[in-house]
Amino acid sequence: MRTTSQVAKLTNVSVRTLQYYDEIGLLKPSETTPSGYRLYNDEALQTLQQILFFKELGFKLKDIRDILEKPDFDRIAAFKKQKELLLLKRNRTDRLIQLLDRLEKGENCMSFKEFDLSDYIHALEEFKNRNTNEVIKYWGSVENYDLFIQKIKDDEPNVAKLAIKQFGSMEAYTAAMKENLAHFSEIMEKWVSEIPEEMKQDLFVKLAANKEKDVSSDEVQQIVQEIIARAQGNAPSELVGDQANYCRLIIDLYSTDYLRSVFDTKNGTGSAEYVAEAFRCYLRHNNF
Repeated sequence: MRTTSQVAKLTNVSVRTLQYYDEIGLLKPSETTPSGYRLYNDEALQTLQQILFFKELGFKLKDIRDILEKPDFDRIAAFKKQKELLLLKRNRTDRLIQLLDRLEKGENCMSFKEFDLSDYIHALEEFKNRNTNEVIKYWGSVENYDLFIQKIKDDEPNVAKLAIKQFGSMEAYTAAMKENLAHFSEIMEKWVSEIPEEMKQDLFVKLAANKEKDVSSDEVQQIVQEIIARAQGNAPSELVGDQANYCRLIIDLYSTDYLRSVFDTKNGTGSAEYVAEAFRCYLRHNNF
C-alpha cells in the first residue's frame, strides 16, 4: 500500500489532483485509514496509469470515468487502443516536425498531408459510440455512418486542406467539429425548423426530375447552385460551412438508406443517387 504523498511522488500527479479524483469518483483509494489517510494498492496504480493514458489522448475526466465504469471494460484492449492512438499522434507530430525542418531550410512546401485528421476521426468514432440513436436517425444506419467516416479517411489530404483553409489549423477545425458533434441533434433540428416548408423539398425534387439528363449539364448544375445558395442563406453556418462542406453533407445524406428509400419512393428509383451524383459533379467541376 502507498499513501497519497508516495503515489504523488511516484507518478508526478499532485496530492490535490489525487484527492480530486477521489472526490469525483474517478480514482478511489483502496483503503482509508481510521485517521482518514488514503492508501492505494497496485491495482489502483494500474487504474491511475490508465487514466493518465486517456488524459494524454485528450479525454475529459467525466468520459474517462464513464469508460472505466463500463461493466465490459477491458484493460488490455484499452491499452491496445491507446497505443494505436498514441502512435497516430506520434506519427502526426513526426510529420509536422519534418515539414518544419524543410520550411526552416527555405523550401517552398505546400503539402497538407502532414495535417492528418486523426483527432477529428477519433471524435467521430466517439460520437458514434455514445449517440447511436442520432447516428441511425440522421445517417440511416451505423454502417452508413462508418462509410461516412471511411470517405473522410479516403479523402483525408483534401479534407485537411479545406479545413485549414476555413479554420486556420487542424486544431481549430477539430475543436469546432467536436463542438458541433456535442450539439448535433440541436443543430439539425434548428436547421430543419428554420427552413421554410416550401423550400424543404422543391429544389431537390426539381433536381431529381431531371435525372434523365447528364448531371454535368448546365441546367442541372444551375439547380445545384441554387440549392447551395438557398442553404447558405437559411441554414446555420456551423452546419453548412463553405460550399464544399455543404456538398459533402448533401452527398452523405442522400446516400443513406433511410433518405434514399423515402426520396426514391416519392420521386422514382435512383432519384437520391442522382442528387448525390449531381453534387459530386459540382465538387469535381469546381476543384474542391
